[in-house]
Amino acid sequence: MTQLETSMACLMKIFDTYAGKEGKPDTLTNAEVKTLLEKELPGLLKGAKSQEDVNKLLKDLDFNGDGEVDFTEFMVLVTSITCICHARPTKK
Repeated sequence: MTQLETSMACLMKIFDTYAGKEGKPDTLTNAEVKTLLEKELPGLLKGAKSQEDVNKLLKDLDFNGDGEVDFTEFMVLVTSITCICHARPTKK
């Protein structure tokens, strides 16, 4: 597999590892999202100003308002964070 294919498979595996422990097998509950963030993106949570910021992030992830985070919504989070990290200052 190429590096990109491996990365895609890794993202799918991470989502599947945390999804369905409490709710549906193909979505993340708020508790599952929090666990995923604590384990996989601990720096993001440490950088949050408050628990309210984390709760707002979780609410904002649920685009369709069903109270769960599906794979597409999860990928928006990962993609957004990746874009922010990639926007580092460029060398001239």
